[in-house]
Amino acid sequence: MAKNGNEAQIDEGLYSRQLYVLGHEAMKRMQDANILISGMRGLGLEIAKNVILGGVKTVTIHDQQVARWVDLSSQFYLREADLSKNRAEVSQLRLAELNTYVPVTAYTGDLTEDYLQQFQVVVLTDSTLEEQLRIGEYCHCKGIKFIVADTKGLCGQLFCDFGDEMIVFDTNGEQPLSAMISMITKDNPGVVTCLDEARHGFETGDFVTFTEIQGMQELNKCDPVEIKVLGPYTFSVCSTTGFSDYVRGGIVTQVKMAKKLKFKSLKDSLESPDILTTDFAKFAQPPQMHLCFQAMHEFMKKNSYLPRPWHQGDADELLNVCKGLNEKATPCQHLEQLDEALIRKMSYVAAGDLAPINAFIGGVAAQEVMKSCTGKFTPIMQWLYFDSLETLPEENEPQLTHEDCAFRNSRYDGQVAVFGAAMQERLSKLKYFLVGAGAIGCELLKNFAMIGLACGEGGMLTVTDMDTIEKSNLNRQFLFRPWDVTKMKSETAAAAVKQMNPNMRVTAHQNRVGPDTERIYDDDFFEALDGVTNALDNVDARMYMDRRCVYYRKPLLESGTLGTKGNVQVVIPFLTESYSSSQDPPEKSIPICTLKNFPNAIEHTLQWARDEFEGLFKQPAENVNQYIQDTKFMERTLKLPGAQPLEVLEAAFKSLVTECPKCWEDCVTWARNHWQMQYNNNIRQLLHNFPPDQVTTSGTPFWSGPKRCPHPLEFDTHNSLHMDYVLAAANLFAKTYGIRGSRDAGQVVEVLKGVKVPVFTPRSGVKIHVSDQEFQNSNASVDDSRLEELKTTLPSLEALSTFRMFPIEFEKDDDTNFHMDFIVAASNLRAENYDIPPADRHKSKLIAGKIIPAIATTTAAVVGLVCLELYKIALGKTKLESFKNGFLNLALPFFGFSEPIAAPKHTYYDKEWTLWDRFEVTGVKPSGEEMTLKQFLDYFKNEHKLEITMLSQGVSMLYSFFMPAAKLKERIEQPMTEIVTKVSKKKIGKHVKALVFELCCNDESDEDVEVPYVRYTMR
Repeated sequence: MAKNGNEAQIDEGLYSRQLYVLGHEAMKRMQDANILISGMRGLGLEIAKNVILGGVKTVTIHDQQVARWVDLSSQFYLREADLSKNRAEVSQLRLAELNTYVPVTAYTGDLTEDYLQQFQVVVLTDSTLEEQLRIGEYCHCKGIKFIVADTKGLCGQLFCDFGDEMIVFDTNGEQPLSAMISMITKDNPGVVTCLDEARHGFETGDFVTFTEIQGMQELNKCDPVEIKVLGPYTFSVCSTTGFSDYVRGGIVTQVKMAKKLKFKSLKDSLESPDILTTDFAKFAQPPQMHLCFQAMHEFMKKNSYLPRPWHQGDADELLNVCKGLNEKATPCQHLEQLDEALIRKMSYVAAGDLAPINAFIGGVAAQEVMKSCTGKFTPIMQWLYFDSLETLPEENEPQLTHEDCAFRNSRYDGQVAVFGAAMQERLSKLKYFLVGAGAIGCELLKNFAMIGLACGEGGMLTVTDMDTIEKSNLNRQFLFRPWDVTKMKSETAAAAVKQMNPNMRVTAHQNRVGPDTERIYDDDFFEALDGVTNALDNVDARMYMDRRCVYYRKPLLESGTLGTKGNVQVVIPFLTESYSSSQDPPEKSIPICTLKNFPNAIEHTLQWARDEFEGLFKQPAENVNQYIQDTKFMERTLKLPGAQPLEVLEAAFKSLVTECPKCWEDCVTWARNHWQMQYNNNIRQLLHNFPPDQVTTSGTPFWSGPKRCPHPLEFDTHNSLHMDYVLAAANLFAKTYGIRGSRDAGQVVEVLKGVKVPVFTPRSGVKIHVSDQEFQNSNASVDDSRLEELKTTLPSLEALSTFRMFPIEFEKDDDTNFHMDFIVAASNLRAENYDIPPADRHKSKLIAGKIIPAIATTTAAVVGLVCLELYKIALGKTKLESFKNGFLNLALPFFGFSEPIAAPKHTYYDKEWTLWDRFEVTGVKPSGEEMTLKQFLDYFKNEHKLEITMLSQGVSMLYSFFMPAAKLKERIEQPMTEIVTKVSKKKIGKHVKALVFELCCNDESDEDVEVPYVRYTMR
């Protein structure tokens, strides 16, 4: 177990993805925090789960109540056998399994001041207002961070008090910005102009520091300076009139400045609340909810129960309590007018307990716990109110009654109280497809189990994920335990939620979704579904599932997270646009010449190192194996464009002849020589072509702006980075040949003593491209004689009959395989060549491994929002404004909700259509005879007054108006499926009931018109 306190060791294998969100310093501060969470109903448990996964020092869970039926609707660690047992004691064993580094204790006594003083953070859920005020006042005086979280049906409340002097070290968690400088004026204030390659991104009030300025040395490594932004490439700083003249160069970097925050106590905050807006469409609601939550405490105090589900008398009474409190309110809290409809709705659902609301408030609250003990990210100042009351029946719809929603000693009582028994029945019969069982998938499965999705006759949840469980998953994918590592995610997750709700009907698959699995996820499968929920981690799979949902006209719930950011999109047939309707701009790629010769940032050297890895340890081995095993390899290679045939065959010749090692010592020799070529010879050649003092035709220094002048490195066995490179490269090279490697650095040093490194002299006439444009315009002349020579000198296939190589697939998370050792050493050596600050292993892994930072809190909150939209789909909501797309950033904190974008409308003639519409064509007559191409074209001409000019299926062109007459004559009388089979050269699978055809059409006035696709049914 990791030590806590000052000697805290962070298990990077477990916390890897979270460390990229919080950073090492915040994690260390968190490992010093003892947390108390009071109230072990669904909300308290959700907060505890997220905080324990996060990795604090200790968690104590407190509850003096026993489990009741109503708790089971969201308390996922209670079973029916646990009824009448203490909720904290039952939950403790199951929570303790989540993270072996975090001791979890159950406490059932009173929360006395003596007891509270051992904690750094106290969280109250399911508590009375009196207790909140008593403990809140004590915590405020003692400097203990204090949080109140509460949910009532579809409404949630959160309050934070982090004391008089809360220091925030990093307000947003974003990487500090930096930009290259092109000019600094001598002025008051001095104006800094950045290179116009990209906008600087700074904001007025930011603090920056400077490095590498030539001339105006006074700014280099100065104390942080506050700036004022003047434009996208300019900003002003302090007076520079007394400084030296600016010559050139320089880098400006943003500095994160600590910020001090002052919080009011709960008592003061109740009277003059600062409320964070979560939904601008409900701007007026939070003050009303602030009053109503207080009224519910009064109601509970008087009646010993919350307003009963959909009880008109209780709603009247709560409204009167609200009126009384409002009359007594201070001027700043007094509301001009009470929203009686809102208060009544809050009363109707107050006794409810919903897993999705608890997931959302619990995720946000747990993030606040982490903020309070780390100073990482901006806390909520100080109240947050959230509701999803739009889920309830609208005024023109049949209203629920108290009888529909009364408790009936069922595990779904907390949900029936809000939506009624009929809705519970509907949820139990749903058939859903969950794609992915990672972090989002685990949270969705838990929520599905709690809400009773597919838990009744006729219901079915199918979950698929082809991945196995890894150690780094355990920090967020809370259904998995250390002993599950290497098991299949989908099977393990399905078994875990069956424990939470034994009635759940769930089937686990290990399939990747895509064209290859359409025999499994075929027409029958999709047509039986009520909806699809994505829990994917890549855009391609999301786009594919989106296309399937549009084709089968099924609702899709889409979500994703990136660190503290999360989003939810709801896709409803015939109502909203689809996921694919709008896309993020593509990621900016690094120019080839920047990577090859002119890097100026660690990202460039890391990408170069990744390319080196592929080019040394993967591609050559794959090419050699293809040469040996594939008789058409040579023929295919020679057809490649430009200089590629020569490059591929030269690499194969090297791998098989000139660089083919016989033993481990040969691998060390190769690594040493490759080091020399990359970090010494190539740099000397570059400086030979472009000396440090070279100027361009316009008279400016060649090595300026984004071009950093490099220097060659000299190999030294006493330099650990040099030795790391040789050891990693030699081992990887050896592995590609099936040669046993070694970790004995001393033995490697002995081998290196005997290596004769060839003397290198830079040559004239070597062309080095300065820009990608120049690179693309250069037609590399292919040396045909060398190509012929290689074809004859490559070893014969007979000589290689027993030889094979072993390509290496890059794997970032195994610290014993030398992959990251090579990447870190290769990148940092190149960074040293160009005087770029190096990156440690942790940062290198993030960038080179393209890791997505992730934390349990965001996942929980996002999935809560997804499941609220699922309720609306199950209820059959049809209005666009009933649904909510959501975006959140827990670091800021920011919450934004909007109604989904309507499906864009198109027209041809007077017919309106959207992406959800299509032409339905029955291709086979009752007699069994199939439609020919001629009949198909005539059908559109006669039925729709459309002349088809082009017809395609997938990537196959079936017909076009410019088709040669002979080909048209051949096809025109052929059945449609026969044409598809011939053109695509693929048989149509027996599982395929219909084909999709895309059309280009002209209308009667010969104008080109956009029309929907065709669903051509043939079975």
